[in-house]
Amino acid sequence: MHYVITGQSFLAFAAFMGIGLLILLLAITLVALITPHKEITLIRQGNKAAGIGMAGALIGLALPINSVISNSVSLVDAAIWAAIAAVMQVLAFGISRAIITRRGPDQIDAGNESAGWFSAGVAIAVGLVNSAAMVP
Repeated sequence: MHYVITGQSFLAFAAFMGIGLLILLLAITLVALITPHKEITLIRQGNKAAGIGMAGALIGLALPINSVISNSVSLVDAAIWAAIAAVMQVLAFGISRAIITRRGPDQIDAGNESAGWFSAGVAIAVGLVNSAAMVP
């Protein structure tokens, strides 16, 4: 097959990429705002648990956004479903944080890597399920 990138196809790529990255940025910002600690500061300080948890959150958010963009019928369709996917991921993130921190001091602040891995695992698992559910 012979594929040619046209101006129209490049603009479509840019629009879908832009909406996907915008929703990803908004969602990860919301995740950072709902946590009781400053994850970016903790990551800069070398807190591995915070880095693991945030990486998992990013992957978990990106998985359904990928699926939505791959299967959407329009840019508006992609934006709506990506926003829904982001809300589901933020809810899952909140639930995993409640489970982790239920036992006392914040486990991520304390650098408990197992708490970071658990948080990342929940985000990725929910992202995979979310991604599969978004396919028509």
